[in-house]
Amino acid sequence: MPKKYLPLAAMETLLKKAGAERVADNAKEALKEVLEEKALEISVKAIRFSIHAGRKTVKAGDIKLAVK
Repeated sequence: MPKKYLPLAAMETLLKKAGAERVADNAKEALKEVLEEKALEISVKAIRFSIHAGRKTVKAGDIKLAVK
């Protein structure tokens, strides 16, 4: 069973906010998987930036830098 980091309801909300009238369950699951994978990649980069700066705490700037 996959871990639940992001709720499927949030995926439906995002898709509807983007303009979808209806959202299939498999679309919610696909978006969830993609976003969780991308979030993990960003997190790893942000942690590297915080360590490089001599900190144990990840800050918003680290996240923003990791996205670039």
